[in-house]
Amino acid sequence: MIRVAVADDQPLFCAGLQMMIESQSDLAFVGAAADGRQAVELARSQRPEVILMDIRMPVMDGIAATRAIRGESPSECPRIVVLTTFDRDEAVASALRAGADGFLLKDATPDFILAAIRTVHEGNSVIAPKSTSELLRTLARRRPEAIEPLSVREKEVFLLAARGLSNAEIGRTAFISEATVKSHIRSILAKLGITSRVQLVAFAYENGLVR
Repeated sequence: MIRVAVADDQPLFCAGLQMMIESQSDLAFVGAAADGRQAVELARSQRPEVILMDIRMPVMDGIAATRAIRGESPSECPRIVVLTTFDRDEAVASALRAGADGFLLKDATPDFILAAIRTVHEGNSVIAPKSTSELLRTLARRRPEAIEPLSVREKEVFLLAARGLSNAEIGRTAFISEATVKSHIRSILAKLGITSRVQLVAFAYENGLVR
């Protein structure tokens, strides 16, 4: 069973997510929080494996809550998917920087939300089906020095990954094995201080390295 929690200050929306989660045989609803501070406390007490986190909440917003949860126990941290109303909400990029594993629009279909929960639980990232590149492009500023710590080969792999290529596709393009790609990706994430492929994409757009 995948333990799922919800953090949202809209009771009706939260109740709808609870009903949807409880209708699934492989998901277990473990609690709800009405603000970011409660979300941090819920993460401590109930140990959810996935949290659906609203960005805009009272007391502490979803970005600060995500950062706090990530900071407490990075190795045992739940997967966090932030929820937003607008697909060009600049706060989404901040949430990705804070450690979120992806984002969904609040008008996403139930099937897409359920699939997203299972996807992030498996260790992958998830993004709203609309154009993420348009959202992140609004924040772009050309900063090639941002990837200066990377080797020449790592820079090549970084740019290919930032364009959304899979490990297999990167390997074919760069003429290296998929295992080597995985090794480069791990090194890139460590050197840049980021933790996921979706953060890598956000990092690339925010620094104007992909257009």
